[in-house]
Amino acid sequence: MDLRATPVLQDTIDVRVAGDSNVSYPTDVTVMVVNDTDTVVVTDWNNNSVKSFYTRDNQTRHGKLSLGCKPWGLTKLTHNQVAVTVRNINQIVTVEVNPDLVLLSTITTSKKYWGITSLTPSTLAASSQSPPCVDILDMTGNVLRLISPLHNGNNILQYPSFLCTTRTGNILVSDFGTKRVMCLTPEGDVVFNYSPTGDTALEFPQGITSTSTGDILVTDYSLHSVIHLTESGQFVRNILTQQDGINYPRGVCVDGRGHMYVCLISGVIKVFTCKH
Repeated sequence: MDLRATPVLQDTIDVRVAGDSNVSYPTDVTVMVVNDTDTVVVTDWNNNSVKSFYTRDNQTRHGKLSLGCKPWGLTKLTHNQVAVTVRNINQIVTVEVNPDLVLLSTITTSKKYWGITSLTPSTLAASSQSPPCVDILDMTGNVLRLISPLHNGNNILQYPSFLCTTRTGNILVSDFGTKRVMCLTPEGDVVFNYSPTGDTALEFPQGITSTSTGDILVTDYSLHSVIHLTESGQFVRNILTQQDGINYPRGVCVDGRGHMYVCLISGVIKVFTCKH
């Protein structure tokens, strides 16, 4: 993905499918290649479901797994498995993508988690808002370590809602309560703390991802933008704005083919190409 290039809209995926009773609110998104098929996996918070979208025999198809509760965060575990936080109950579910969706397991947790990211094959990081922290978990839901990063003696997490893992194994956190993005080591040390003021101030940071080059993309729900940061947490530019049709964005991800996927409150995922 060439983040210096101008992103061009390539596709719009309508997340609402037959059988949905509510307006779709795509929240978090990832892309995986399953059986040579590019598959977009998304949590639809308002329809209590995880969905997959893919093309087979030149037909756009979808899978849907109803959970009965509100899924939020999403992370890839393996080439064909994801883990999903269920925000309103103490659960993380694991799902097989083939490219339809099959519930594999339900992990009972001690807290209600929002953001989630896979750290190693046997550990996850997940963010809680009550109390505000990031927990390192094993695959049975046991808390191995609780991270409450301090600044001047105060916990600088309030509403950590999305997580991702960097190429060096650190944890990126977007927090709309303190209007910041931070990078934490799995041991809990703060690598950087991005909370700018002025023109580049964040208002409502949400979805976050990092690319194979270490660059960071974070959405701002209130500013209708996708922001590009360097690996060390320096502002580069607003790579997508309202002029690009970005309205109230949440989850964001990139694939290995130079595409960026952005979840929008209008019930769609917009797919942009970043290539020269």
